[in-house]
Amino acid sequence: MPLLEAGLLSATTIIIKTMIFHMSVRCSPILRKTNLAVWRAWRSWNLSQHSSTVHASSGPGPVDKSEEQSSVSTEKPPHTPVMLKEVLHYLDIQPGQVVLDMTFGGGGHTKAILNMVPEVTVLALDRDPTAISLAEQLAKEHFGRVKPLLSRFSELEALMSNVNIKPGSIDAVLLDAGCSSMQMDQAGRGFSLSKDGPLDMRMDGERYPDMPCAADVVNTLDQQALASILLAYGEERQARKIASAIVEARRVSPITRTQQLASVVAGSFPAAVIYARKDRLNRPAHVATKTFQALRVFVNDELNELIAGLRAAQAALRPGGRLCVITFHSLEDRLVKHFLQGDDLSNLDHFSSRNHATRKEKKDGGSGYWLPLRRKVITPEKGDVKENPRGRSAKLRAVLRR
Repeated sequence: MPLLEAGLLSATTIIIKTMIFHMSVRCSPILRKTNLAVWRAWRSWNLSQHSSTVHASSGPGPVDKSEEQSSVSTEKPPHTPVMLKEVLHYLDIQPGQVVLDMTFGGGGHTKAILNMVPEVTVLALDRDPTAISLAEQLAKEHFGRVKPLLSRFSELEALMSNVNIKPGSIDAVLLDAGCSSMQMDQAGRGFSLSKDGPLDMRMDGERYPDMPCAADVVNTLDQQALASILLAYGEERQARKIASAIVEARRVSPITRTQQLASVVAGSFPAAVIYARKDRLNRPAHVATKTFQALRVFVNDELNELIAGLRAAQAALRPGGRLCVITFHSLEDRLVKHFLQGDDLSNLDHFSSRNHATRKEKKDGGSGYWLPLRRKVITPEKGDVKENPRGRSAKLRAVLRR
């Protein structure tokens, strides 16, 4: 990719090129409306007024490796797979089959598949080099049964061709979207609200060092662009208020740490409101939760990558093959739902939660490519949520390739 082969660039140049990259031909048109709003806001940004801030905030600063290692070593096992028994049930993997785990993460689902099904081969895909290093360790323990693949979803079809995996040859695919517990638990990755670390959030780690991180976005884009991102990717109702607070705070000092950003967002609300929001377990949820989600989704281009992943899974599966997709927020789930219904994802109305017409038209949720294995979306059982609270918002959709 020419963009990623560029030399060291300023945060300004990187983010301009990232906007173009997100809007390029390889991406679905589904998010162009949002990206165009960001682009228009970006064009109006006054370079001379903000140049000193940009240079001061180009990236979150160096990662403290000792901090990252200590946070990992003191944690419990790095990953608890979500809805494991449901995934194994609906994938219905048989001995000798080939399975594609499109989000290997900590390897929980893959390990269970290897232990349960003899002679199965798992293609372990992840965009995170740390996850792939775990997959390589697992490959040594299960010789010939695990094939690690370092790749984004949008790169998968070309990669599979390079390793001689033919389209329509995979028996089962699992796509577990979102951020892994392993990433959340490492303060140095910058995903966590509860642990202070560099404001990074890049799922690819240092694989593409010139791509912008969350600190670049927060310190560089103007108020309109930030509000557009928070509204579109975090569904944050207070997007304008938070964006205004961020712009005011960075005039004093660049925002380069996760706890710093969380404090800025919290400071834009009255004290009584900071923990007034509740999660699905009716526990207090920090007011910055949606802001962190929005930045992460934007930095990693997650929704366009998810579309690319779904299309790659469709091309990879044989007729009769099975697909399980796990999502963790409404943006992802609506996208997956409409894709599996065969809808045109270039229609932005499909993202609207108020679009009831489409739901009435396709009662079985099926399409020319997919047959639902269960009519309704599958959610975690109460016992599973209690054991693994991070999976409380998970939704599983399981389908058969026609």
